[in-house]
Amino acid sequence: MISPEKCTGCRTCELACSFVKTEVFNTKVSRITVFAFDEAAVSVPMTCMQCDTPYCMKVCPTSAISKTEDGVVKVNGEKCIGCKLCIAACPLGNITLSTVEGKIVKCDLCGGEPKCVEFCPTGAIEFKEVSPNVLERKKAIARKFKELLGEAKE
Repeated sequence: MISPEKCTGCRTCELACSFVKTEVFNTKVSRITVFAFDEAAVSVPMTCMQCDTPYCMKVCPTSAISKTEDGVVKVNGEKCIGCKLCIAACPLGNITLSTVEGKIVKCDLCGGEPKCVEFCPTGAIEFKEVSPNVLERKKAIARKFKELLGEAKE
């Protein structure tokens, strides 16, 4: 769960992710990205939403992307041919080509112990089951951010 109202834009989550996955501190290879909306003074951490119906999986010509029984969308690097169709298909832009690793990468929830959650100093990122009440609250916050961003652009 992401709570943008708690995010300070420190990018610690990106650094933790990149180090765990590549052993280098490089935000460009992180599986989580913090988007800064300066006009609205808001930072929003974005990562794979582990979609119920992943478009990235649907468009993959080699079936390199699959969904596990516990709902994690994973990329099999052995099957991936690097066509980048999955990147184009992701509606949130949360799948990318890592130039360091030379392959398609995305959040895999670190096997159930996401390091972005562990190292986030403000608790803006949490790993837990989402209840319907919390989901409604998050949708309300998302609508508010959408309004704020719309006002900032005008």
